[in-house]
Amino acid sequence: MLVLVSYDVAITSEGGTKRLRRVAKVCMDYGQRVQNSVFECILDNSQFVILKKKLTDEIDEKQDSLRFYFLGNNYKTKVEHIGTKPSIDMEGLLML
Repeated sequence: MLVLVSYDVAITSEGGTKRLRRVAKVCMDYGQRVQNSVFECILDNSQFVILKKKLTDEIDEKQDSLRFYFLGNNYKTKVEHIGTKPSIDMEGLLML
């Protein structure tokens, strides 16, 4: 399923910049960055549970925000892109 992960970390608070970097790193391990604080992640249910746990461990729930949008398995018909930063086919072949 495609899960859109969006976050807002209060960088003006103590440790905010470090939290922001850690949250971004966790997201990069699971998906593709499509905006500064937005990632598209192709996950199964167990991967989502692990990702959610890692992210909730990193944020400060009193100051930061974390959102998950579930676009399901038929996401290709639900996402329209216009402009720069074209997406990659995360389920396609990966050439090294």
